[in-house]
Amino acid sequence: MRSVRELTSWSSGTADPEQFPYHVVVAEFNRVGKHFVDKELLARLARIRVQVTTRTPAAHPLSAFLDVALDKWDARYDYRSYLALPLLPLSTTAPARPRDQVPAGQHAPATPDSQHAPAGADRQHGLAGPGAGDGGRRERDRLLVDLVADAVAFELAASAGVTDLLPEQRPGPTLVTKRCRLAVRAVFAALTRLGLAATVTDPDPVTAAVALHRLAVADRDPARELALRLSMLPVYVSHDEYLFIRVLQAYECLFVGVAEELRATITELATGRSRAAAARLAYARDLIGGAGALFSLLATMQPAAFRTFREYTEGASAIQSRSYKLMESLCRTPEPARLDSTAYRSVPEVRDLVRAGHPSIDQAYRAAVRDGRLRDADHALVRQQMAAFAEAVLTWRRTHHRLAVRMLGSRSGTGYTEGTPYLAAVRSVPVFTAVSTDPRPTPTDPMGGHPE
Repeated sequence: MRSVRELTSWSSGTADPEQFPYHVVVAEFNRVGKHFVDKELLARLARIRVQVTTRTPAAHPLSAFLDVALDKWDARYDYRSYLALPLLPLSTTAPARPRDQVPAGQHAPATPDSQHAPAGADRQHGLAGPGAGDGGRRERDRLLVDLVADAVAFELAASAGVTDLLPEQRPGPTLVTKRCRLAVRAVFAALTRLGLAATVTDPDPVTAAVALHRLAVADRDPARELALRLSMLPVYVSHDEYLFIRVLQAYECLFVGVAEELRATITELATGRSRAAAARLAYARDLIGGAGALFSLLATMQPAAFRTFREYTEGASAIQSRSYKLMESLCRTPEPARLDSTAYRSVPEVRDLVRAGHPSIDQAYRAAVRDGRLRDADHALVRQQMAAFAEAVLTWRRTHHRLAVRMLGSRSGTGYTEGTPYLAAVRSVPVFTAVSTDPRPTPTDPMGGHPE
């Protein structure tokens, strides 16, 4: 096996992490699917991980990659490792479990997500765009565009017959064109914020998608390109799993962004900056609202293809999303029953933060009213933005439930969860308790259908 030979050569030589043969390892994983990788290769990677642990900084991408690649071998496969989130430039305040707190027999992830952000300077052209000093918001928009542009590039390459990656259950040209249109729509708001939307306005969906991909790669540095390549490790060889992974990664990017805005909202309320708090909430609402277009893109998955690769994702479920639970708990502190449920037991890092008393917008809002920092027009403005954000979250939940029903029916969820009954039960849970919102469904949903 070529991959084993190259790993043996690397390991017996300088074993320089910068020279690790990522390409042959990823190619073999992609050739058969992570679930079916030869045990000889996995055993070799496990030995290399031991070798590099003593001589490579934990924050090095190689350490994180080996943890992600060996998740099934280690019997700790989950949503984060399936989506290769530690390899993407996401940040979170939810800490990874220290190695000494990982159950016996399991291998700890090397490092929290924030230590894996690829380096890269903004450039004059491409995704850097104007005003590139805006910090985290711009970087998350760049990542969102990268992820969706990469997904549509795969669609176009497969349709043109220039790649043999994930060859089973290819979509037809009509569906590919539809995905191109929806992909551009899914990132149009981010491109607008970056000042680059005018580059993808061609009325032909394929032409616009090609322009989107060219824009994305124009200033992509090698570290960012490597992160994208390493973060695509499907469990099987079904074409649509590529789209599935990239869209879920895009959602994680959005949830992290929303959590950052909610955190800032709490600070603004605590310091009497009510209009700044309202602006943060409005931005978070726009992020959640724009996420509906990603559902439209995800809804183009072929149900038969989804059912095929889903057989090999047991153990990984969106219920394990740290960023979503962090977002939820920053809105209001979960009730004891919710905090003790599978939903929060699946994200122990976030659960620990909540139990330690991390603040919420509910608490900050009530304190601001009680202490007189929120009055009259400013008070009304903050309430209005809280209600608007809550409605956006409720709409997202309802759409998630509809899509899950369409794809899963009554089947149980992966990650040992009950699936659509769980989504149905939580879709109307209040986002805030300090401010109410009308939970009635909107006339149309982001997938273009009608409410139940």
